[in-house]
Amino acid sequence: MGSFHLFLLLPTFFSLFLHTSPSPIIQAAIDQGTKAYYNCTRNSTFASYSAYRSNVKILLDFLSSNGTNNAKFYNTTVYSEDTADPVHGSFLCTRDTIPKQCQECVTQAAKLISSLCNNATEAIVWYQVCYVRYSDRRFFSTVEESPKLSFMNDQDYVGNVGRFNNIVWDMMNDLRSEAASASNKSADKSVNITDNQKAYGYVWCLPYLSGENCSWCLSDAIAEIPTGCCRGKSGGTIIYPSCGVRYELYQFHKAHIRGGSVSPPPLPNSSSSPFSSSGKRKKKTLTIIVIVVPIVVSLVLLALRCCCFLRRKETKNQHDILKESFGNDSTTLETLRFELAKIEAATNRFAKENMIGKGGFGEVYRGILSDGKEIAVKRLTGSSRQGAVEFRNEVQVIAKLQHRNLVRLQGFCLEDDEKILIYEYVPNKSLDYFLLDTKKRRLLSWSDRQKIIIGIARGILYLHEDSCLKIIHRDLKPSNVLLDSNMNPKISDFGMARIVVADQIEESTGRIVGT
Repeated sequence: MGSFHLFLLLPTFFSLFLHTSPSPIIQAAIDQGTKAYYNCTRNSTFASYSAYRSNVKILLDFLSSNGTNNAKFYNTTVYSEDTADPVHGSFLCTRDTIPKQCQECVTQAAKLISSLCNNATEAIVWYQVCYVRYSDRRFFSTVEESPKLSFMNDQDYVGNVGRFNNIVWDMMNDLRSEAASASNKSADKSVNITDNQKAYGYVWCLPYLSGENCSWCLSDAIAEIPTGCCRGKSGGTIIYPSCGVRYELYQFHKAHIRGGSVSPPPLPNSSSSPFSSSGKRKKKTLTIIVIVVPIVVSLVLLALRCCCFLRRKETKNQHDILKESFGNDSTTLETLRFELAKIEAATNRFAKENMIGKGGFGEVYRGILSDGKEIAVKRLTGSSRQGAVEFRNEVQVIAKLQHRNLVRLQGFCLEDDEKILIYEYVPNKSLDYFLLDTKKRRLLSWSDRQKIIIGIARGILYLHEDSCLKIIHRDLKPSNVLLDSNMNPKISDFGMARIVVADQIEESTGRIVGT
């Protein structure tokens, strides 16, 4: 990845519940230029510490021995008599690691963690191709996001950074969905940035995580790419104890180069030539070709010229509309523009059976694009100046935001007097759908409510402190908090949002908004 910076990330909100703060992550110099990062937590001298250390040694021996069995993942627990002094441990090798390389890495990691963390009740060590971990806590099947490793490529992306960030975001979220449903909880892919440039991505979760927990862990890791780590960088890595994500502009994973070259199609057999006959038939065929081909070519060229002219005229008109609506942002927002015909096809021309919501702003429809992707289409009504202002505000604000607790803008349409916003589809409607119904509110468990509260807080913190813009929402209410399939909250409706400068602490307004 070139040269990297190691970031010591602050404890998350959840560390308040654990009453502990993690020790710093340290880089260890290993022979032959290999790098390892390790963390030793909660050093202790409790009464039965010697028994616990003995169990740690047994556990690390177990992990090392199982690294020789062609296993890429293994977890186990070692106890003293009467199940006292338990120590839980696991190792994981990356998917493209060969068995011998995995074995050597696990053995080396077990030795390193034993020598460097000999007073710790909990420790973890990361290499490039494996990691080893132990703890007196049973961490199997739970999502653990601390301690963290964060790397970024030193090189900034050269080109349209906004478009690049959107492509990387979409790629990583596609990988998240694929990994969550995969048996080995990992996925890789590449996508085109330009005609001659690709981005490569790889994500993984510990195999014992459920699909929901894997998706949750990866969502949090991906959310750090545009905020705490790598925005605008040509590559980056986020590693948690339970999952990890990485993207680059070069092939860093064996799966990226597993495809072979495509052979060119064979040349036609010489015996199949249309001119293999002789005499009158040959002359007649040749005469027809000489007359017909120029006529057909001329007609095709004329049609293409007309199409290009009409297309340029239409494109020019669209550019003028975007320039008038969004000013200097029009060039960046061009990539988010949808054609009206594409939206009408996705919603079956705004069919009533596809309507999923309605309000003073207009109607919301569920749509399915040609590639099978689900979208939510907000069709604004009326042509008032205020409606146009809120439409422009929504596009300009939310297009620059990327966070798992904010609804994602997929695009917009300004065509034939239509003002349309296209969002990611969120299936569980809004929070008020549950809270205002005495029966449906019972469907929200306490864990769901906690997840929703924390998610909303994360989204607001991002808007106020962590995003590239400092934004005041001004209309936060249950109907503007959407819930995805896993009941994760997503703040929506930024039509009334206000952008303020970084150090601004107060603002005045001439219009009362919000609820």
